[in-house]
Parts: sequence; structure tokens; C-alpha cells
Amino acid sequence: MSETPLIVVTRRLPAMVEDRMRALFHVRFNGTDEPMTREDLAAVMSEATVLVPTVTDRVDAGLIEGAGPSLRMIANFGNGVDHIDMAAATRRGILVTNTPGVLTEDTADMTMAMILAGPRRLAEGMRILPDGLEWKGWSPTWMLGRRLGGKQLGILGMGRIGQAVARRARAFGLGVHYHNRKPVAGRIEEALGATYWESLDQMLARVDILSVHCPHTPGTFHLLSARRLKLMKPDAYLVNIARGEVIDEAALIEMMEAGLFGGAALDVFEHEPEVDPRWIALARKGRVLLMPHMGSATIESRVDMGEKVIVNIRTFLDNHRPPDRVLPSMM
Repeated sequence: MSETPLIVVTRRLPAMVEDRMRALFHVRFNGTDEPMTREDLAAVMSEATVLVPTVTDRVDAGLIEGAGPSLRMIANFGNGVDHIDMAAATRRGILVTNTPGVLTEDTADMTMAMILAGPRRLAEGMRILPDGLEWKGWSPTWMLGRRLGGKQLGILGMGRIGQAVARRARAFGLGVHYHNRKPVAGRIEEALGATYWESLDQMLARVDILSVHCPHTPGTFHLLSARRLKLMKPDAYLVNIARGEVIDEAALIEMMEAGLFGGAALDVFEHEPEVDPRWIALARKGRVLLMPHMGSATIESRVDMGEKVIVNIRTFLDNHRPPDRVLPSMM
């Protein structure tokens, strides 16, 4: 490329990642770490060669179509690209990459923690002493939760993270079931001891715990609709660490308020960072565990994500195909 490419990063990244990017590129960082407004994004997209956004940036068709002629690449810092209009990027000839694989184990660890926390009422128990709530000592009938061993876990989306969760779940004695667009390879299914359900409806009716690991696409928006949530057992437990839009939150809240659903642990929300106040009320009653989008929040995963972004950008600027290019057909 004849002119020095400008790389614009929309949020603060780990210091070691930023230092490496400074050494390699002409880069501009967001020093405040405040999410960019639409106007901010439009301004930087008018002059950048490469935009490095995160899940907090809604890079829609209007922004892409109004971008300057120098914008050639969107190197997403993250795995999901549902916040980027892929069709608009393709029309403009803008290449999109992501950072797959590096957050698998950390996200699976957090998922397992949430699976454990709900049935065993860990969040409720952790509040009792620090909040000065009454505790008269051990009692045979106090704070009883549910045993995990022998329960049936349903995994919605058996990609890298879903498989990592299945491996952990087997160690806790959970039966593993899954629904995917197609079955995984037979050797993987056998190793995980997993049962494939072509019908999501049939799987939902049979599992005690459901863990969501599918991406947000037009086809998965409210995939767990009011109708499907009502198929689940009244004492079922739902864990979502994928995308909030996959679940009809309003329907789930209404069912929980009416005592028609067992419980939930949520790390993502349909309209985040806004959280429906009814979730807060349910959390205070111990009915739901709420986490502030922490699924992949480890130093190691963030550094690994940054390294993938750097490799993708360097490969692109060297006029080669980046290893993590995302195509519309993959969505």
C-alpha cells in the first residue's frame, strides 16, 4: 500500500498488545476506553485503513457505506461478528476478520462455574455473611440446592465452546445432549458421550440444564422463544454465556416471575449494557445469577485475542489472505 495505513482501535487493549501494535503499525488508540459514539465511529472510519472494533461497537450498514475509501479491513477484537453488517462490508469490498479459538477454555470454565452456581445456590450463600443476613448455623434443611450428578445437560451449539463445556460436564456426572445445525463428527460425539437431537424442541423437553453456545444471527434471534421456553421442565435451569438476543428475555422473565421456570445464570443480555430491572429484582430474590459479560475475561484470552488481531492485520497489509477471515457464507 502506497500510503502509511492507519489502524484505529476503538477500545483500550492490554498494555502488551498496545505496545506491540505501536511497534508494528501507525495506530490510534481510544485513550478513554469509553465506547465510541456513532459519530465517533463515522469520523474514524472516514480515514482509517483498518478498524479494530469490539462487541460494543455497532458497525452497521450506514457506517460502512459512509466510510472513507481508505477503509479496507475490519479486524474485530472478538469472536462474534453479529455487531458488524457483513453484507454491507462485502458490498464495499471490506475484509472482516475475527479472533476464534482463543477464548474457548476460559468461556467453558465460566460456563461450568455458572452451571454449578445456580443449582447449588452459591450466589445466595455468598451474600449471607457479608450482607449481615441472619445465620443461626448449620441446619439439615437450610439452603438446599440440587445435585448435578445424574442430571441431563443440553448444549445449544456444539462448536468449540460447546464441546469444551461437554468435556467438563462429563467430569461432574452430567449426561450430555446437544442440538446443532448438523451432528459433530462421530469420533467427537463418542468421546464426549453426547447425544445429538435434530429437534431442538424434543431436546428442550428432556434436559434439566440448558447451556447456550450458538452465535447471534438472524436465524438464532429469539431461538429460545416463549413457546420453546414453555417446553422445558418447570424446574429447568438455563445458562447463557453466548448472546442475549438468542433468548426472548421478556418471556423468560415473565415465566420466572410466575414461578414457571426454575432458574437462570446470565452473562449476556438482550439489550446490554442495559439490564432489565426485573432481572435485578429476581437476582435479589436468589432466582437468577447475573454476570457482567465476563465469560472470556482473563488476561490470557485478551492477550491471545490481540495477537490474532495483529497477525490478521500484518497478513492483510502484506497482501496475503488473513487466517481468520470471516465470510458471509459462514454466518
